[in-house]
Amino acid sequence: MLFSLVCLISIPATASGYQEILFKQAEDSIRKKETKFHKTIDRFTASPLYKITYVGVPLIASGLILQCTDHSYKDMRDTHIDGFRTYTDDYLQYLPAIAMVGMKIGGVDGRSSWGRMIVSDAFSVALMAGAVNGLKYTVKRTRPNNRANNSFPSGHTATAFMAATMLSKEYGCRSPWYSIGGYSVATAVGVMRIANNKHWLSDVLVGAGIGIITTELGYFLADLIFKDKGLYEYSSKTHLYSRDYAPSFLGISLGASFPLGNFSVGGKSLDLKTGSAANVEGAYFFNPYIGVGGRLSVSSNSVVYDGTMQEELLGLASGAAGAYFSYPINTRILAGSKLLCSYNHYTDYELGNTRIGDENGFGFGTGINFTYLAKPNFSIKCYADYNLTPSFIPESNRCVSFIQIGGSANISF
Repeated sequence: MLFSLVCLISIPATASGYQEILFKQAEDSIRKKETKFHKTIDRFTASPLYKITYVGVPLIASGLILQCTDHSYKDMRDTHIDGFRTYTDDYLQYLPAIAMVGMKIGGVDGRSSWGRMIVSDAFSVALMAGAVNGLKYTVKRTRPNNRANNSFPSGHTATAFMAATMLSKEYGCRSPWYSIGGYSVATAVGVMRIANNKHWLSDVLVGAGIGIITTELGYFLADLIFKDKGLYEYSSKTHLYSRDYAPSFLGISLGASFPLGNFSVGGKSLDLKTGSAANVEGAYFFNPYIGVGGRLSVSSNSVVYDGTMQEELLGLASGAAGAYFSYPINTRILAGSKLLCSYNHYTDYELGNTRIGDENGFGFGTGINFTYLAKPNFSIKCYADYNLTPSFIPESNRCVSFIQIGGSANISF
């Protein structure tokens, strides 16, 4: 009797212990498979082919794909900053290279010795200049201001991103902020080329891609020549990805803006058509899950009034701030969301005898995104945002909803 009682008591305990063993074995198996997968990915991302192409090729491909939207983004530029002109980009394109040489002269050790750096950069300049000028005088694309037929690709942007990549290659191993600073300057040059009405969006994207690829290729060729000679030890440090990574970022995104619903003005129908949008967005994360940040956004949409497409576009500019959220699906892919409060301004718009737009007001935004950590200081993101804005029609309290879908390139820190 006592033996039977002991058996009855021990069966649940044994079953529970067996379940724990099975659960632990399954967990260990999943962890081993995940580790093996990540090691495979890390080996690929450490290969020379990936290092040369992982940023430049997507930029060039995006530029070629987005050529069909060039006029849409030019219309958006004309809507918001028509008449803008600055010569800053003529000089700013060289700033990352000047900073690199200045630090070298000042005795700050970078990746390479003087000789190795000069050869790497000479290869990069020759490859970039050959690619850019070869395309310019082969394609012969007219600039958006109609003043020349050498628009594609943007030479200023290619030079700026070449210089930024040089700075990143030489000093990014010391601190990621050298890379962040260099690429921020290069991005500003690309934006100015569009704002100055000197280049189409696709010119700038392809120019940026060429600048990065040719520099990576120039350094690769120099590495084949010099091997380990003139290469400082700390330049070979590797970055380990972790689920504890706080995904702070700063980036530029391009997307399509889809207005929801139909409207009426003066008893006649008014429809907003799909338009273009551009954003500058960034957030600082306190941990892998929660952060704070903001977004500056501009967009423009075509207007169809009483069945007739209007020549001018309705523009919207907004600034937003709020909470950002992230969840690591694995060590390289993150799912994210946000909850923002925004302040919005519509541009003036004359529609028959009625002025629409020229309205300000508060709204809110949210969205979902997926981020891929391509490199320790670079990530690619696809997103879908929902934005609720005030009415652009006088004496109307009806809010306007926009869905924005697109992608972004981000500096991670």
